[in-house]
Amino acid sequence: MYKKDIIHILEEIGTLLELKGENPFKARAYFNAARTLETLAADPIPMIKSGEIADIKGIGSAISGKLKTLVESGQLPYHQELKASLPAGLLDLLKIPGLGPKRVKSIFEKLYISSIGELEYACLENRLRDLDGFGQKSQDNILKSIEMHKRYSERYHFHFAATEAGHTLEYLQKQPELIRLEIAGSLRRKRETIKDIDIVASCPAGHREKVMDYFTRYPQTERIIAKGATKSTILLHSGLHCDLRLVDDRQFPVLLHHSTGSKEHNTAMRQRAKSMGLTMNEYGLFPEGKNESLPADDEAAIFRALGLSDIPPELRENHGEIEAASRQQLPQLVEAGQLRGLFHVHTTYSDGAAGIKEMAEACRCLGFQFLGISDHSKAAFYANGLNEERVKQQLNEIDQLNAQYRDFVILKGIEVDILADGALDYADDVLAGFDFVIASVHSSFKMSEEDMTRRICRALANPYVTMLGHPTGRLLLGREAYPVNMPVVLETAAQHGRIIEINANPHRLDLDWRWGKKTRELGLKTAINPDAHAQDGLNDFHLGLGIARKGWFEAADVINTMPVDELMDYFRSLREIGQ
Repeated sequence: MYKKDIIHILEEIGTLLELKGENPFKARAYFNAARTLETLAADPIPMIKSGEIADIKGIGSAISGKLKTLVESGQLPYHQELKASLPAGLLDLLKIPGLGPKRVKSIFEKLYISSIGELEYACLENRLRDLDGFGQKSQDNILKSIEMHKRYSERYHFHFAATEAGHTLEYLQKQPELIRLEIAGSLRRKRETIKDIDIVASCPAGHREKVMDYFTRYPQTERIIAKGATKSTILLHSGLHCDLRLVDDRQFPVLLHHSTGSKEHNTAMRQRAKSMGLTMNEYGLFPEGKNESLPADDEAAIFRALGLSDIPPELRENHGEIEAASRQQLPQLVEAGQLRGLFHVHTTYSDGAAGIKEMAEACRCLGFQFLGISDHSKAAFYANGLNEERVKQQLNEIDQLNAQYRDFVILKGIEVDILADGALDYADDVLAGFDFVIASVHSSFKMSEEDMTRRICRALANPYVTMLGHPTGRLLLGREAYPVNMPVVLETAAQHGRIIEINANPHRLDLDWRWGKKTRELGLKTAINPDAHAQDGLNDFHLGLGIARKGWFEAADVINTMPVDELMDYFRSLREIGQ
């Protein structure tokens, strides 16, 4: 136990007391004690052990006793009890510039936010904008501070890393010596979170030094981690590491496959190669006893050499893709051009930043034929949820807008809260007025797995529920999924003919792709939903598409691919099944 450790614990006690709303004089006493020890010239440890520290102004007998316990035992029960009385992530919020204990306490008490990830998501949904003592400027500043904080995090959201990788790739594409150039790694596989950026390129050996000089001069480089003729690594200003690998063009397909991974997929591929008398590594596919690799112009040729159909990058996770490819039974994965419309869109009626017409026009500009509006229901008071009167107002506005369109349809939807007992927060006669209903959990996350599963399954049994929103409630890098028995939930959804959402918001990407195959096996359909709160949020459907592809979904499994007339008939049939 050192002086700095004692000071840190005293300051943390003061902060915890402020977060709990304790007497401000009590919190101040611990802050004063910390400052006193900080300015103390002598080593405080002997004084604490002897009790002399109590005579120092700013300490006192009560704190002196706690310091003695801390120094002699290495821990302070009072400190541990205070920490245990509050959510663990609450102290992390104080790492965000502009957030002191009073503001953190307000955010926690009014919005139930207890982690940086939850705070970021709330800002993106404009929750802080309307909170007393904050406003648009504060919300914007907090978002900027979160981005700075994340610069030195170990993992990053997919969309953030993809943007950084895209800029880097664009820079490299200006280098004429490069023949082929691709993003690899977990980004190419569309994983939810990313650790670093992997780029693979080919060029003649004589030009590699020039290419690496160019790469390491990338304007967004904070520092060069390593530099060589075949591999260099830079740290970007964003905090991400970026690797560039260079090989001869004939080696490019094999290195691209190897660098795309995953590790488990690569291991399984090497085992298959071995069973066929071949050695597979990042440099080629070698017949036994030979030093020359089999020719492969692209990745498809590698798969053919191993008796496999071409495995899309998104599926390379060793989740059965190699076995399916050996039987020529891989799915024809859904593609962006097959989507006709989007669901789960918020407007200024609840917590969105744009009106219905603005969102509809943005959706039309993306080439879609329909848009499903689904603002929050009345239980979501924190998100300006709609009461019954405002529901009527919104539905009337949608009717008026639809009368103006010939090539576009706005569907009437709602995101209704699943209450703690599994009931919904509108009566059936209100729910009957919507074309579709998304049922989502937004509160009471700390239930047991049994109670949460029962809660969701009861909601799925309601005949007016069309789809289950963000099924696990996770916030990537911010909040773990709530405890729930997903096989039971999926089986219940199949029993009642419900749709399982893939929430494309980059902070959710929920349904987890790992449940995709199970969802398809049960005959369930999915909806790729951007959960957009502004026009630019509509573009997040691309992220959801990546998750759908990772989950093995084909176009026929995704209701966004249906023509709108067929879709409306489908929604009506689901309601009839439920009744």
